[in-house]
Amino acid sequence: MPPSEPDPAVDISPLKSPSSGVSGGDLLPARTVVKTVLIVFTIIATIVVLYLLRQPLEWIFIAGFIAVAVSGPINLLERRMPRPIAITIVYLALVLTPFGLAAVLVPPIVSQATELANNAPKYARDIQNFVNTNTELRKLEEKYNITKKLEDEAAKLPDQLPNAAATLRDLGLGVVSSIFAAVTILLLSIFMVASGRGWVTAFLRTRPPDHADRLERTINRIGNAVGNFVAGALVQAIIAGVTTFIILSILGVPFAGPLAVLVAFFDLLPLVGATIAAILVAIVTLFNDFPVDTIIWIVWAVVYQQIENSVIQPQIHKRAVDVQPFIVLVSVLFGATLFGIIGALLAIPIAASIQIAVSEYRAYRRETQALDDGLAVSINPPG
Repeated sequence: MPPSEPDPAVDISPLKSPSSGVSGGDLLPARTVVKTVLIVFTIIATIVVLYLLRQPLEWIFIAGFIAVAVSGPINLLERRMPRPIAITIVYLALVLTPFGLAAVLVPPIVSQATELANNAPKYARDIQNFVNTNTELRKLEEKYNITKKLEDEAAKLPDQLPNAAATLRDLGLGVVSSIFAAVTILLLSIFMVASGRGWVTAFLRTRPPDHADRLERTINRIGNAVGNFVAGALVQAIIAGVTTFIILSILGVPFAGPLAVLVAFFDLLPLVGATIAAILVAIVTLFNDFPVDTIIWIVWAVVYQQIENSVIQPQIHKRAVDVQPFIVLVSVLFGATLFGIIGALLAIPIAASIQIAVSEYRAYRRETQALDDGLAVSINPPG
């Protein structure tokens, strides 16, 4: 009986790669390997480039925020004057504000620091007299000799003023070295304000009509949210400063005006700014009429912060940003960690912008899905 021929329909030979002769499951195709390597290399190169450009990118980001923040006042002034003049007025006010704050705050700070240094020995003697009249404190003094150490340090304090001046000089040099960054950011923001709308319009023209309408609405919502947040923060800071000036004037605390400006400035910082300002003012009240002024100020600061958190802030920001408190806290922590005070200031409007973008994208996806479902039903009707 002749041997049976193998069935030609069944291939029992080993699987071969048509080019290399190696089994297909052993090695990936060369094209896939090259593509994967190129993707990994591109990702690494992008991360490296972003890291190297982190400073100019940060400047551009801050300039964009400033441009959005000042667009509201500029648009308001544009109704009464040409846009270039409105831009000039707003940016002059923006540039002159730090100098005005410095003119108000620096002289009393220097004066008070000098007075504190000169009167430090007297304060140390007052503390020693107070300790000597208290039995328990006198026992601690005899054991640790605290007041003697305070007197020694107080006597050295006037001699430390030249060192403090040197520190301020170094700080001034650091500020001068940052002028280039400040000027660059301001120029970038001016260019964005002057030409930004044209760039947005040109970009929207490249998109399909439905995409363009959605993107324009998202951009407008983000711009309104950022502008309203900045305006609300300024109103809240002004209220904090005015009320602080009133209460310090009633108490007779010196330099009530500069302290009120300081409180208004710190009140711009979310979450912790008002607390830091209250502590600084409380330290000043220690040298005016302790403990009466200090107790009254602490009670007022606690009550006002509760009113600000539960009444003033929600009323001001209810139409600006609608961000959950947890997201606010997380965004402020992340922003402060990454970019310091600037990051803390920008954290809430950035979180609001991301929330608006996500909500618009989800609404777009829902509309697209509804259109697809309606089209499918019209092509294949049930039954």
